[in-house]
Amino acid sequence: MESLLKVPVASGARIRILQITDTHLFAGEHETLLGVNTYRSYHAVLSAIQAQGPGQDVDLIVATGDLAQDHSQEAYHHFTRGIAQLSAPCVWLPGNHDFQPAMVDVLAQAGVAPSKHVLLGESWQIILLDSQVFGVPHGELSEYQLEWLERSLLRFPERHTLLLLHHHPLASGCTWLDQHSLRNAHHLDAVLARYPQVKNVLCGHIHQELDLDWNGRRLMATPSTCVQFKPHCTNFTIDDVGPGWRYLDLLSDGSLETRVYRLNGREFLPDMDSDGY
Repeated sequence: MESLLKVPVASGARIRILQITDTHLFAGEHETLLGVNTYRSYHAVLSAIQAQGPGQDVDLIVATGDLAQDHSQEAYHHFTRGIAQLSAPCVWLPGNHDFQPAMVDVLAQAGVAPSKHVLLGESWQIILLDSQVFGVPHGELSEYQLEWLERSLLRFPERHTLLLLHHHPLASGCTWLDQHSLRNAHHLDAVLARYPQVKNVLCGHIHQELDLDWNGRRLMATPSTCVQFKPHCTNFTIDDVGPGWRYLDLLSDGSLETRVYRLNGREFLPDMDSDGY
């Protein structure tokens, strides 16, 4: 947990982050989630990222949970083989569907950094929090996680900070999803209130794009590389928009620019009659 990853960046240069989230891979390459082949959609996203060309070169990849759907080691092997197609280092955090014993071992063997604290150049840092409560869909940050967050922020008080976790700490507007949010978001808020250098929070979990104000911080969520959930729905509802990913540009003055991209076409249209998973 305490190991630091240092990513060198030219002084004053913008830092580009690629977020990949909620891949929901299975051991089998032909298995589907709600009608979408998650292996094929993941690789289609990776191919689209590569096709964007050198103008989209990234300094770091962040994988924000639910990498596997079935707890299998092979699902994590699928993830690492895919992400190895991109040249940037990758860091990760677990989601509610992940099985950490398999996840930790396979990702470490593949050289995917276990670090949860990343120093980027001279002015930014990323801190990754584990909000998983094993066996349930909602999230919670342990007392240890909150204390470690505070220690990390005290360690580098001059750095602009991007905070990552899987579960969303603020209501998304989807009633059924908000039952499965971060249960003790008020505790996280209380810590962050003491550290104004944390102006941006990034999560996964909700399979949709989100960009909200959370007590003066910018809270963002990002589409999944497979199935999407329709925004502002009371009950479980699938969306028919394409799989996606997000770029974040961190600027030396502490500002952040971001854009979400999606696959075009209808190849990964889900089973719209599904009533849950």
